[in-house]
Amino acid sequence: MEKFFDFLERKDIEISVKRYAIDALGAMAQGLFCSLLIGTILNSLGTQFHISFLTQTVATIAGSDYTVGGIASAMSGPAMALAIGYALKCPPLVLFSMVAVGFSANALGGAGGPLAVLFVAIIAAELGKAVSKETKIDILVTPLVTIGVGIFLSWLIAPPIGGAAMWLGNLIMWATELQPFLMGILVSVLVGIALTLPISSAAICAALGLTGLAGGAAVAGCCAQMIGFAVISYRENKVGGLISQGIGTSMLQMGNIVKNPKIWIPPIVASAITGPIATCIFHMEMNGAAISSGMGTCGMVGPIGVYTGWVNDVSMGIKDAVTGFDWLGLILICIVLPAVLSLIIDAICRKLGWIKDGDMKLEG
Repeated sequence: MEKFFDFLERKDIEISVKRYAIDALGAMAQGLFCSLLIGTILNSLGTQFHISFLTQTVATIAGSDYTVGGIASAMSGPAMALAIGYALKCPPLVLFSMVAVGFSANALGGAGGPLAVLFVAIIAAELGKAVSKETKIDILVTPLVTIGVGIFLSWLIAPPIGGAAMWLGNLIMWATELQPFLMGILVSVLVGIALTLPISSAAICAALGLTGLAGGAAVAGCCAQMIGFAVISYRENKVGGLISQGIGTSMLQMGNIVKNPKIWIPPIVASAITGPIATCIFHMEMNGAAISSGMGTCGMVGPIGVYTGWVNDVSMGIKDAVTGFDWLGLILICIVLPAVLSLIIDAICRKLGWIKDGDMKLEG
């Protein structure tokens, strides 16, 4: 057994929650961001501003026409797998083989492709690392093992994993439509918490295909965390902290949350309020890419995702036009209410002595 563990250490195969649920999951979200999300944004820009280069067909593959954004989106499987391989510190031959693994897992996983890619890519990458440089014909053995295992697992487990993810996502979205108030609170709070924790809320939303009203609640929760922490910690972190948390990530506060969990109360309570306002009053939906539901104001991807959903709905005739009420809801839910509510709740917590000056000071 000792030799086995020595082998794992030599191959940098670390079987841990951090490596798989944090590093790999976070990297997967970045891969999805750089393919599907960027592709969606490019398509929306082309449609909205009538940019012919972005709306015209630039390639026809197997009878399917692709725009610039369409090509980027089509590469989401390989992009996710490459990102996971990078996070798992794969050697070059394993890393490059992940392109085929990601494509097959995403294609066979259907709507739940991202979750299938996560499982399949991790297993294929670790087995590829295990055989890497163990033979004199490494250039043949390593890609054969990595791709062979990846495609076999894609055929074997990607469909049921994808189906399970799609079922769970549909269940959440159905429940939100049925009970928009309660589910608005639940989805907003849980996805918002996931965004601040060192895991990827974006990858979770993408894996579950969380869109529609539930996606809108998720956007509300994520924005409440980011804007909330940005404004209530302004006295400690000034403009730099406002920007790094407001359009960067609220995850920067994780170390301070460990020291004093009560600093998390204002953003969480704010998300519990903005979530049902989004679902019940403004009926804010995320009809763009599901990954946008878990991004919040990081690069303003959450609001942009809602906007691209509006554009798509208008172009498909589902929605007549983007109204002033739509814009009012988006601005209130994503920016104004999280800031105001978090400041009010923070003031109450400070009066109670739960939060003190310096509790949210960021290092550096």
